[in-house]
Amino acid sequence: QVQLVESGGGLVQPGGSLRLSCAVSGRTFSDFAMGWFRQAPGKEREFLAVNTWSGGSTYYADFVKGRFSISRDSAKNTVYLQMNSLKPDDTAVYYCAATVRTMGFPFTHRMAYEYWGQGTQVTVSS
Repeated sequence: QVQLVESGGGLVQPGGSLRLSCAVSGRTFSDFAMGWFRQAPGKEREFLAVNTWSGGSTYYADFVKGRFSISRDSAKNTVYLQMNSLKPDDTAVYYCAATVRTMGFPFTHRMAYEYWGQGTQVTVSS
């Protein structure tokens, strides 16, 4: 059974940084493309970043380029999202997601992902 467990969320001041972690179990980690999404209250879940199979490529939403960075540690079966220069608009529940096959959807689409974590709250406020 595949499980994704996020951690690292919390309260941070504007301009601060956080690193989110997502530990994956239940299947060979390199099988997965790993993505990060977020969902703010009253808004749709939106794509942030993806690291494709075996870490071959990374893609970012335009609005996080230069601020957020996705990486994976295969020895720890963990994917990370480093978030810098955080803004109040970044306040949301952050989710990691995994997929073995995208089922025809682009990586930016939530339907491309088969497995999801439970989410971790990030609040950016002074």
